[in-house]
Amino acid sequence: MAFILAMDQGTSSSRSIIYDDQAQPVAMAQQAFKQYYPQPGWVEHDALEIWQSQIQVCQQAMEQLQLQPADIAGIGITNQRETTVIWDRLSGQPIYHAIVWQDRRTADVCQQLKDAGLEALIKAKTGLIIDAYFSATKIQWLLNHVDGARAKANRGELAFGTIDTWLAWNLTKGKLHNTDVSNAARTLLFNINTLQWDEELLALFDIPASLLPSVKSSAEIYGHTTGPELAAGIAIAAMAGDQQAALFGQLCTEVGMTKCTYGTGSFIMMNTGTRRILSEHGLLTTIAWQIGNTVNYALEGSVFIGGAVIQWLRDGLKLFERASDAENLADSVTDNGGIYFVPALTGLGAPYWDPHARGAIFGITRGTTAGHITRAGLESICFQVDELLQVLTCESGTPIPQLRIDGGAAANNLMVQFQADLSNLEIIRPGHLETTAQGAAYLAGIATGLWTIDELKTYWQIDRSFQGEPNRQDYTLLKRQWHKAVGRSKHWAEP
Repeated sequence: MAFILAMDQGTSSSRSIIYDDQAQPVAMAQQAFKQYYPQPGWVEHDALEIWQSQIQVCQQAMEQLQLQPADIAGIGITNQRETTVIWDRLSGQPIYHAIVWQDRRTADVCQQLKDAGLEALIKAKTGLIIDAYFSATKIQWLLNHVDGARAKANRGELAFGTIDTWLAWNLTKGKLHNTDVSNAARTLLFNINTLQWDEELLALFDIPASLLPSVKSSAEIYGHTTGPELAAGIAIAAMAGDQQAALFGQLCTEVGMTKCTYGTGSFIMMNTGTRRILSEHGLLTTIAWQIGNTVNYALEGSVFIGGAVIQWLRDGLKLFERASDAENLADSVTDNGGIYFVPALTGLGAPYWDPHARGAIFGITRGTTAGHITRAGLESICFQVDELLQVLTCESGTPIPQLRIDGGAAANNLMVQFQADLSNLEIIRPGHLETTAQGAAYLAGIATGLWTIDELKTYWQIDRSFQGEPNRQDYTLLKRQWHKAVGRSKHWAEP
């Protein structure tokens, strides 16, 4: 029996899942790692800790099944996107912490670029808006603020990568310095029309081309591990950014199929096939994946704080001890009691793209309880997703009758039913919620010849279908109050 090893390197933890030749998960290990917040709005990771945690969970998953390297047909890598690492090519040591996708330190630089009238140019080339979310201004910041970094970069001594690239470099002891199109498309430096790093954008951000990895498809054998951490000779066979991997893991392989990942953030993505749709209302046009010579595109809406709302209620306000307790606490009240929670803890993503928005809870009275606040927190996730569903329908011209969901918060039945009612659609929850890792495994299995897309469709399983029942309460009023709350949260921290 052949197995696929999926490396799922996320924002708050590293996970490894092993899949058998029927694409079913048979072993899993996970390990959290430290989050660094050196200043308000700054978010960092230790790239070495990411590597160490990821390799440890791979070892643990393999030990569970007592697998040998020859048992692994291939490795699929999926990763938190946009998070930026620069390291020394000779020593392999990072020059600074990884700057995380949530980090807002370059918001002012992005505003300067907007003020200079560059947004249309950048959007036409990359499908993205100008925002601190993406990698380019993070790279620029590192080159400008780490002593000696720019001089070393100009001499070709440094390497840049998103987390997929960083892992592949370490797995091969520097033999591989590559990424795939889905990750490259999130940097603000990659032209999604020509499928090349864009020289004009590199000049605009003052980034040397020598810093960048080569760009490959999402499913091919890039190289092999060199050991000793994971033994030598295992094929590295797939790379995909986490949200694109989740779209593939949900088998949204047909035009118009849509998924939402309820993870740290909430990310909704629609497969648009070979068609590039440039959004007029704050969505992103991105590459979903490339298999062979065929490139699939997608429309995406990114909510920065989704399931992280539950984490904050647990760790910040200490309303409950375990994230799983949130559903029972929210269900202890019949409605939100007039409470609206705008979770702009790191600004607002799509469709507002306001880095200066800040979190706020509105409608508090003496009758407000922890149950109301928790319920409002769960509902805030759904309100944000509903806004993006409406924009997706408008921009694509395609109605969305069904939404496939995944991510940790998707296990919350109360929240998922509220989403189905609020958005008046059918929501499908798969048998395995870890579709990010599953997508990486699917792609690696395709690259190694283990299965085809048609075969994968026979393996994919449904856990539960949630039917929207919009007559439960007045959702028009709820949406109106939500928009009022968002309006009062916007631009709060503007200088």
